[in-house]
Amino acid sequence: SNTGGQSSKATPRAAVAKFAASGKPAPKKDLGLIAMTYGNVYVASVSMGARDEHTLKAFLEAEAYDGPSLILAYSHCIAHGINMTTAMNHQKAIVESGRWLLYRYNPELKEEGKNPLMLDSRQPKKSIEDSMYRENRFKMLAKSKPAEAKELLKQAQGDVSDRYAMYQYLASRQLETPNGKDGGNGKGKSPEVPKVKESAK
Repeated sequence: SNTGGQSSKATPRAAVAKFAASGKPAPKKDLGLIAMTYGNVYVASVSMGARDEHTLKAFLEAEAYDGPSLILAYSHCIAHGINMTTAMNHQKAIVESGRWLLYRYNPELKEEGKNPLMLDSRQPKKSIEDSMYRENRFKMLAKSKPAEAKELLKQAQGDVSDRYAMYQYLASRQLETPNGKDGGNGKGKSPEVPKVKESAK
């Protein structure tokens, strides 16, 4: 969410916020994925409450990286409407449900022929419903508009599942380089680009 608790592109789907009284209808933007497209930025997504050792590792790698670094750290907020005394446990629940991913993207690994993206989150073990409804920003919609909340929850669960599957796919790919090397899979060349037939004149 934003500093004033208003809806923004960083607000997750189904959250009630200023300018989104009926729940935000669209998913949040993926800032980490956007940063990765530059190719020369170290990017990490961390959650101290979920895995503190992973957070420390990401900060050390970001500091050592010779170039720009971006760390996206989950931060609970009073505007989320949670019990702040159990905030760190809440962070863990969010990661376990897949609402927040843990990963590191290190461009230096490309020089070793390795995939620069490392997905550190495990396959989500829980649905997002439990962790979402611990937050007033989601719970209030379930009370005021249960039908709409149910539909948005279903869509939000789809967002989480699709996002994990996409990151899992990207992190599992072999690196293909312009000089024909394939990052160690032994094939020795990149796949050929299919030729497009010219239409008859």
